[in-house]
Amino acid sequence: MKIYQIIDKIDENHLFVPAFQREYVWKRSDAKKLINSLVKGYPTGTMLTWETNKPPELKGDYKHTPPGTVKLILDGQQRITTLYMLMTGKIPPYYKEKEIRHDIRGLYVNVEDGTLEYYQKKIMQNDPRWVDITKVLSKKIRRADIIEKLEHKNKGERLPKKQENDIDDTIESILKIRDREFLEQTIPVRATIREAIDIFYIVNSSGVSLTEAELALAQISGYWPKAREKFKDKLSRLSEKGWVFNLDFIVYVLLGTIHRMGSNMGKLHGEENENEIKRVWKILDDKVLDYALDLLKSKGFVDHSYEINSVYSLVPIITYIYLQPDHKLNGEQIAKVIKWFYYSQIRTRYSSQLPQKLDKDLRIVENSASPFDELLKHIEEDRSLEVKPHEFVGRGIQSPYFSLMRWVLKSQNAICLGTGLSIQKNMGKKYALENDHIFAYSTLRDSEHFNMENKFDYSLAQEFTGRMILTMSESRTKSNKFAEVYLREAKERFPDSLKLQCIPEEEELWKVENYKKFLETRRERLANRFNEFLNDISVTDYDITSPIHITDLIDSAEGPFLEFKATLRYCLAHKKVDRKLEEVILKTVAAFSNQDGGTLIIGVTDDKEVLGLHHDYNTLREGSRDSFELHLRNLLSRAFNKEYVATNIGITFPMVDEKEICSVDIKSGQEPLFVDVPNKHGHKSKKFFIRSGNSSQELDIEEASSFIKKRF
Repeated sequence: MKIYQIIDKIDENHLFVPAFQREYVWKRSDAKKLINSLVKGYPTGTMLTWETNKPPELKGDYKHTPPGTVKLILDGQQRITTLYMLMTGKIPPYYKEKEIRHDIRGLYVNVEDGTLEYYQKKIMQNDPRWVDITKVLSKKIRRADIIEKLEHKNKGERLPKKQENDIDDTIESILKIRDREFLEQTIPVRATIREAIDIFYIVNSSGVSLTEAELALAQISGYWPKAREKFKDKLSRLSEKGWVFNLDFIVYVLLGTIHRMGSNMGKLHGEENENEIKRVWKILDDKVLDYALDLLKSKGFVDHSYEINSVYSLVPIITYIYLQPDHKLNGEQIAKVIKWFYYSQIRTRYSSQLPQKLDKDLRIVENSASPFDELLKHIEEDRSLEVKPHEFVGRGIQSPYFSLMRWVLKSQNAICLGTGLSIQKNMGKKYALENDHIFAYSTLRDSEHFNMENKFDYSLAQEFTGRMILTMSESRTKSNKFAEVYLREAKERFPDSLKLQCIPEEEELWKVENYKKFLETRRERLANRFNEFLNDISVTDYDITSPIHITDLIDSAEGPFLEFKATLRYCLAHKKVDRKLEEVILKTVAAFSNQDGGTLIIGVTDDKEVLGLHHDYNTLREGSRDSFELHLRNLLSRAFNKEYVATNIGITFPMVDEKEICSVDIKSGQEPLFVDVPNKHGHKSKKFFIRSGNSSQELDIEEASSFIKKRF
């Protein structure tokens, strides 16, 4: 389909965008790259369409009335929307103004050399060569108009032939965009909404255009058309209070509260989720989200989402509140939540491996008696909780320590040095607190004691410990006063103001030549205050224990206490039952029992690939978990005895990645365990095994005798 035909079909209400599609998110740089590619004749991708007489809810005001079909753009709408806006100068009818995050109109082209840039008054105002590309594409400006303006500027002198030809070539190449073919791939008319969204998912999952959360939201919107609208409405209301989140965040919250995980967005794809998502969302919307954020504001001194290094730290908190019977926390629970939240920020808990870490943390939230004590222990395993002054060196205001400084200063009722107003206040949508350099940047730049060309000195000039928190009005009137002047005035007017912001009060340190010493002193004071503040929030129970989750076991390596087996009795190589595999299972159980016990996981390969038990199930008459467990217990009972199996063996069937596996927990035995092993002639003899590293090792008679005497 030609590009101009696509634009016409949109205007004629013959081409639509489904409501489950995301908003327009392209930036000006994306639009410029697209037009540049089209002008040069480069490939620009395809669009995926679906013509159906049973469409999902559509974006915009158009309402489908049967009979008849409508045609939907499922993939490529960011490019098509860009072309529509640049060719018509309007927003397409399937979008509202507020859904356009970046207005990409106003792209100008230099008609002489083809350069594309967004409007720059100084460069373009008096240069007729720069023309709004929309006027060219919509044929509202002609070659003759441009040449006339250029000749007028040149006092009537005719343009050189080459310049005229260059202008002709540029305009012609732009106008050719209208006739460029946009390769169209179509979904069959007979497809259902779910099938169309599945295809949409497959197309997008092969690229990077959508996040996993956006794809999950598309699936949710397929079976709950109002979902996106409801989520966006909530986000809009939260933003008015200073909490600015995106739709991805909402999807992570849903996945956490419904499925207690952060990695498998596919859990939300099926329409069997519809009733549960609606039920959970009502609770989140009515009770949990506002309550959680109000807690952070009132108890954690967090006034705005801009202060938060990673908003995904809120997912375990929101899930925890959701799981409480009345969706509220008591005083002790609040203190532990706030303490963990602070550490999750300064120790950047979710800066990498977000989905996997959420999986672990949400399991703890669901299963632990004191989850936030346990979560804090996990943070401490990676890094000490004690804050050290050297951690601040060269760290700017983007550092999570700067956010912690704001929260701590608010907690001790710090005041603005210039106005005396408390910095502990609700900020709302427009963030009214600002930071400013204690030593004016220009003062440091011009000082002979400081070298801004030196990377280290420059980072010190920007270090957050050289900043103070001011109200917006004070920040704008402070100007470039020397620190020794400004701080002396502040101390005279508001004697406690410096102390409350942990600013050194020794006047000698306020001199510009002592700036580095000033930073050293303030680092020490801030670190001490941070540690006191964090320690005083709540007492952490470091003796708390929790069971190891099966996925944590799989993530660890095989060793003296852990063994993986792909199957119980099915040979993957020869695709048939192999009794020797059962013999290996018996050796492993005996080896664990003869030493300190351990766990045997069946259904997982040596390289940690989760296969599940379906191969083994298919070898049994009933082909079920019950028949598998019965067969395994009979195998162990015949090899050892029923009493031993009942007392020392625990068998469970956890689910991992929607596949059932078998976990066999073997206690350390009270008596030696032998295994009857046949030789190549079929004659059996008793063998004794122990664990050696990540394998089961046979001991000869003398070794076994010596081991048994010491062990039993």
